[in-house]
Amino acid sequence: MDHKRRRITLGMAAAGTVGAASIAGVSLARAQAPVKLSLGHNSPPSSPKGLGASKFAELVGAKSNGRITVQVSPSEQLGNENSQMGALRVGSQDLGSLGQGAMLSIVPEVAVLGLPFLYSTMPKAWEALDGPIGQELARKMDDKGLVFLGWWCNGIRQTSNSKRPITRPEDFKGLKIRTPLDPTTVDTFAAMGASPQQISYGELYMALQQGVVDGQENPLANIYTAKLYEVQKFISFTNHKYEPTGLIMSAASWKRLKPADHEILRAAAKEATDYQRKASFDSEQKFLEEFKKMPSVALNEVDLEPFRKATEGVWDSWEKKPVGEFVKRLRSTRA
Repeated sequence: MDHKRRRITLGMAAAGTVGAASIAGVSLARAQAPVKLSLGHNSPPSSPKGLGASKFAELVGAKSNGRITVQVSPSEQLGNENSQMGALRVGSQDLGSLGQGAMLSIVPEVAVLGLPFLYSTMPKAWEALDGPIGQELARKMDDKGLVFLGWWCNGIRQTSNSKRPITRPEDFKGLKIRTPLDPTTVDTFAAMGASPQQISYGELYMALQQGVVDGQENPLANIYTAKLYEVQKFISFTNHKYEPTGLIMSAASWKRLKPADHEILRAAAKEATDYQRKASFDSEQKFLEEFKKMPSVALNEVDLEPFRKATEGVWDSWEKKPVGEFVKRLRSTRA
């Protein structure tokens, strides 16, 4: 009887050891299970935004030893920015590099960053976004089912059109200018006398080619990488606004990951942000030189003071909106 009990006891111990090993094995397998994440944006792969997205994917892969893969889908392959924002909020898309128009649909204060002539240089904008202003807006997005990972750069924006050089606000009269779905940009161009039109970025080239609109506004990098210069003769350096881009993750996707994965993503995002901003900064001079070589493109500088005066009423009107207090704070810091 004692021998029988001993055999049973040994058997149970062995079974317990195997069970514990099995559980440990499952836990280890889960810890090392591959993770695939989607990242969408609206720009060509060769644009600063596209380069930043690719760098982020590369860094995540390297920091996770290949366990986490980020699949980048550029050029609105996952839909326009507003539809991608909706997908992020419900968790059907993991990551997005989305512009001001999409962000302000969730956090209205983001619109204020697009008011005319707020930041005169990219470094001044980055300084503000890395400080209390940017941190405050990031927290607001975190409260809306998102995880904000970094302020990327969409550059200082210029104006192109197919009709004439823009040297003064009056030159905008009668021109149909495509703007993003961004109320501050719409208000700015209306104040300068243009007729703002909202067209998806992915459809912009064709709209310009077919004459649906006369012109558009974008950083030089976007004008070049999207080949808008093929259907636009005049590029005028209006420098009318700085525009940020947010690297954003779905909170639903974030919650499915482990804390160690969170650390990997945040570290990769920080490095990718520095890389993307440098790409944006460097691209300005690079593409300016490329445009200078093109006989089909006419470049012109403008005296910015008349444009600033023409758009002061935009600031006044926005101070009367629900985000008015935020407008006043930024107006006092214009640089």
